[in-house]
Formats: sequence, structure tokens, C-alpha cells
Amino acid sequence: MSTVWINSRALRLLGSGVLALALTTFVSGLWAVLLLTNLRTSPTIPWAVVVMALLLWLMWQYAGGRWWPRKTSHARRAYLRASPVSVRAFTWALVAGAFSLVALTGVWIVLFQSGLMRGNRLPEYSRFPVFTVVPVLVMASLVGALAEEGSFRGYFQVMLEREFSAPAAITITALVIAPGHGMTQGFAWPTFLFYLLVDTMLGVTAYLCNSVWPGVVVHAVGLLVFFTLVWPSDSMRPLAGDAVRDGWFWVHAAQAAVFSVLAILAFRRLASVTKNRVAELVVY
Repeated sequence: MSTVWINSRALRLLGSGVLALALTTFVSGLWAVLLLTNLRTSPTIPWAVVVMALLLWLMWQYAGGRWWPRKTSHARRAYLRASPVSVRAFTWALVAGAFSLVALTGVWIVLFQSGLMRGNRLPEYSRFPVFTVVPVLVMASLVGALAEEGSFRGYFQVMLEREFSAPAAITITALVIAPGHGMTQGFAWPTFLFYLLVDTMLGVTAYLCNSVWPGVVVHAVGLLVFFTLVWPSDSMRPLAGDAVRDGWFWVHAAQAAVFSVLAILAFRRLASVTKNRVAELVVY
């Protein structure tokens, strides 16, 4: 009987992870279809942004416990983990996230210059008016952040935290999300390593704050930075042997190292600020 119960619990957790990946992919795919249709039919009017904003709001409301069926409202609210966060904790979460983003920017550039990654292909936005490009990039960042934080750092990680220790829950969540990154950006080990670091950082943020909101902000800002500053420049970076002879390669390596230390110190401070919350989660 105990073996059957354990297998049933494992299957339920596995199913939840697959569902979270499927939902994230669905939301991203929905946005892609709307955007492509918009750009092909009326590129000067970014109506896809308005439609997607409405759909995101509806999905977030339902995931957070609104509407039918009422008997699942409390569970949905708990699993989404869109809880309020104190100003002090939110501030330290943003500081830790900002340091992490600077470090991860350096990590991405160094790993990309290894020549083993294919990177990210972006649409040729120069063909479209700024009035369209700016809201599209902002919405693309919000879609990625809200879908992933709600599905993974909310529903899936909350479920895992009730079964395992926090480090195990965060690690499992990061590993389950990996195929989603691989499908769009390749399965090379530098890509896997980069996103493992990103997802671990966001998982730690959600756990320490007991909320997805700080992670949504950090995630959205990070995507916007990569959309506008990092990925468009990848094609101009020297690779492999040429990279190590480029002074900027070592600047970015130092950037990754220094800001990683600062991020760790900021997360330690965040942990001390939220220690009562962490204690409650451990007991629960």
C-alpha cells in the first residue's frame, strides 16, 4: 500500500511538472500567434499587446482563485503564491535580483563566446515602427515572466516544497523547466547551465519571499535587458580562440564573478529579513 501511495504521489508531481511546462508553452505560443498575426496584418497598430494583456489578466485571476469552481479557489490561490511582500523584503529581493542579472549577463556573454551555443534569434524589429516595437518587447517580457513564475515558481514549486526540502524543490523545478528552454534555444550544455542558474535564482527568490511577485519583476526586467541589449549583440561577439584575445571577454568574466558575490550577499540579507517566513514554510 505504501509503495502504491509513493508511486501515486510521484506520478502526481511528475504530471504537475509536465502540466506547468505545457501551460507555459501554450501561453508563449498564444502570444507568438497573436504577434505574428498583428505584424502581418497591421504592423503599425500593436493590438496584439492589448489582447494579450487581457488574456494574461484573465488567466492570472483564475489561477489566483477567482471564479468557478469555488471549491478549488483556496487551493489555486495558495499554489499561485501571488502573496503580498513587505517593502523591506521586496527591496532586498530586487537588489539581489539586480545583482544577479548583471552577473548572469556576464555569464551569458562568456558562455556564448565559447562558440558552443546558438543563442537567440530575434525578429528584425527595425522594419517596424517604434510605437509597435516598444510595447511588443514589454509584453513579450511580461508574458515570459508571468507564465513561468506562475506555473513553475508558483504552482509546481509550491507543490514540491510540501513534499521535499526547499533546495530539492528549487532544483527539481529548474530541471523540469530545462526542456522548455532547450526547445527554443538548443540543448548545448552552456545553454543548460545558464538557464539552470537563472531558474535557481528565481526559485530561491520565490521561496525566500513566499511570493512570485519579486520574481515576476526581476524576470521581466531580465528578459527586457536581454531582448534589447544582450541578444542583439551576440552576432558581433568573437568566438572560441578569438574570444580570449578580446579584452571585453575578460571584463564580462570579471563582471560575472564580482556580481555573483554581491548577489549571494544580497540573498543572504534577504534570507535574514524573511527568516520568520522561511521558518513557517519549513514547519508547514
